[in-house]
Amino acid sequence: MSDDLKETLWKRLDDLQAGMLSSSSAPPRPMAPTITADDHAIWFVTAKGTDIADAAAKAEACKFIAACPSAHLYADIDGALSVETSEAKLDEIWSPMAAVWFEDGRQDDDIVLVCMRPKKAAVWATDGNAKSLFEFARASLSGDTPDVGTHGTVAF
Repeated sequence: MSDDLKETLWKRLDDLQAGMLSSSSAPPRPMAPTITADDHAIWFVTAKGTDIADAAAKAEACKFIAACPSAHLYADIDGALSVETSEAKLDEIWSPMAAVWFEDGRQDDDIVLVCMRPKKAAVWATDGNAKSLFEFARASLSGDTPDVGTHGTVAF
């Protein structure tokens, strides 16, 4: 199940618009993640001088919390941050959402590419609202616990 749940996590993270990223020196803040095929990393774009950029420069441990009903995903992901200097990777993940934060767009000197490498995650992958409502109704009538999806812990 762990490999299946890990695969589900990666697929559903790709549908996530934002989550809460924190580190030991940076309190939680909303950040838009980008997932790319097969590199097993979560990418963020931030600016020089932010506490997330500073935490990544120090390779701090971090936590990313995902709570997204539309992606049917809830996850608590622990990992480590780093600053990446790959222009090709930045080009790959650059988006209009990132561009609005930088006066000079993609050419802005303040851009910092941050990589989160997950180490472990607690994952709740739900089956969606319709099935969840059915399961809650069934459970209330039968006294059973509702089956609303899969939960487990994965290691990377």
